[in-house]
Amino acid sequence: MTQFDVLTIGNAIVDIISRCEDRFLEENAIVKGAMNLIDAERATKLYDMMGPAVEASGGSAGNTAAGIASFGGKAAYFGKVAEDQLGTIFAHDIRAQGVHYKTMAKGTEPPTARCMIFVTDDSERSMNTYLGACVEFGPEDVEPEVVAEAKVTYFEGYLWDPPRAKQAIVECARIAHEHGREMSMTLSDSFCVHRYRAEFLDLMRSGTVDIVFANRQEALALYETEDFELALDQIAKDCKLAAVTMSEDGAMIVKGSERIHVPATAIAELVDTTGAGDLFASGFLYGYTQGRSLEDCGKLGCLAAGLVIQQIGPRPLASLKDAAAEAGLA
Repeated sequence: MTQFDVLTIGNAIVDIISRCEDRFLEENAIVKGAMNLIDAERATKLYDMMGPAVEASGGSAGNTAAGIASFGGKAAYFGKVAEDQLGTIFAHDIRAQGVHYKTMAKGTEPPTARCMIFVTDDSERSMNTYLGACVEFGPEDVEPEVVAEAKVTYFEGYLWDPPRAKQAIVECARIAHEHGREMSMTLSDSFCVHRYRAEFLDLMRSGTVDIVFANRQEALALYETEDFELALDQIAKDCKLAAVTMSEDGAMIVKGSERIHVPATAIAELVDTTGAGDLFASGFLYGYTQGRSLEDCGKLGCLAAGLVIQQIGPRPLASLKDAAAEAGLA
């Protein structure tokens, strides 16, 4: 028996979500639909210009951990916050979701990371992230017994930005594989892929990473092609298993020569795409660690993604376990 189904590792971030017009993005040089890394000065400036906002604990891998717990899975999380108000909020929120979280907070400087998310009328989200305390995450924050006791350890590609986090991730992969566990990553966004394409490919081809999550744009960026089928063929060669999301077209699960298309979940209204990929990963990994078929894993992923895009914020407001039961996927 393992203590955890999934351990997720990521940037511990508090999301600040507000609606805006496209003109606001243009006037403030914000790349639409991307994650823009910013410094403390720009973080303060953008925050001051935001309209009414919703504040919620977020961060890609943290959202995935919360989703797994909502399905009824056993989740753990590694991520660094500061000893400040946002750090306290983050720790409370993720533990309240039922996620194991014991990473030690570190001082008050730099402060806890925050992400200003601007949601336009088309429900696209443009993220502006000040990493703050996230960059302090390092090998000393690895809990070896947690890695050893997690069926899958999953990290976000965004975490490849802070240098010491890379060392921590490689150490986690060593421990996981030493104990017969698996390592997984999400490519996070196409800009992240452009920054670390060679390194991401090396992680996959060396066997450091077993399972890869990507969306269509990230997969195309990874292989520097406009041919999606070619990208799917290549990712199948480079890792043990991959799940590639395609927005309203659902997802493709690829394993060797196997291809499984899973349709998107029908929704009543698209509200906010924040967290869609994170929640897809939560459903897929929950199913995977419960021994479900790859098709069911994809369906659970699409269900979770479909639910989260009908609400504001990246963490599920309703029980995913109940939603799965209602959809006949329990």
